[in-house]
Amino acid sequence: MEQQGSEDGQEYRGGGGDESGSGILHLFGQQLKLCRVRAGMERAELGARTGYSASTIASFEQGRRIPPPRFIDQADEVLEAGGVLKAGKKEVARAQYPAFFRDAARLEAQALELHVYATQAVPGLLQTNEYARAVFEMWRPLLDEEVVDQRVTARLARQEIFSRRPVPHLSFVIEESVLHRPLGGRGVWQGQLEQLLLVGQRRNVEIQVMPLWREEHAGLAGPFTLIEDREERRIAYTEVQGDSRVHTERGRVRELEAAYGILRAQALTPEESLALIEKLLGEK
Repeated sequence: MEQQGSEDGQEYRGGGGDESGSGILHLFGQQLKLCRVRAGMERAELGARTGYSASTIASFEQGRRIPPPRFIDQADEVLEAGGVLKAGKKEVARAQYPAFFRDAARLEAQALELHVYATQAVPGLLQTNEYARAVFEMWRPLLDEEVVDQRVTARLARQEIFSRRPVPHLSFVIEESVLHRPLGGRGVWQGQLEQLLLVGQRRNVEIQVMPLWREEHAGLAGPFTLIEDREERRIAYTEVQGDSRVHTERGRVRELEAAYGILRAQALTPEESLALIEKLLGEK
């Protein structure tokens, strides 16, 4: 991770490093094995007491699979690890994401406000299981099936933000072309449009569509996300072709905030946007 600093802010560039998070997973796996051996417990017994097979426990210990948070909590108690395993839970969870997105995922989870401009696909926070799977299966270079499963699980876990307390304010501006693109097939596409209608009815969520016929457009430079965290810091995240940047320099963030404000003014209202989505569903 490259870091470029300035007096009033920083810009973090992602895209390199441990793409799979394997270093974190192998370290946790070693700790898990040491705790299990110290407790005098075989893999089969630990698996039986936590609801997993012996082969899955082996995969956790070898760093080949990402253990879910619930397993980590159970294993820490069953093995009387005294919090050693629980201490690594957040880092293990971050390993679910591609390296270029890990900093953004951490910031997103802490957001009081989140504003997303999307141009290529439905934003991850709004995706259904089937749509998310279709997106990852289309990834190039191709991802292993196990990685696809991990990415889908991680993406859906991010959606806990909708029910978090305090309730965050979330807004989305989505290009209309995204709504016409049936990724995964017609059935998946229809399910995704229905999901947009459902989420768009939440009091803390506003979904707007940028219509194809709009003659003026403030977002031609590409997609981005704006975040305000619990410390009231304002942050921006940009990503293209796996090259991501988290911007904290106030001037850059202010530019993107201004662009987003104009985008919202140019887009359809939330009510008009949901009506358009309903119309698309009715036509197919």
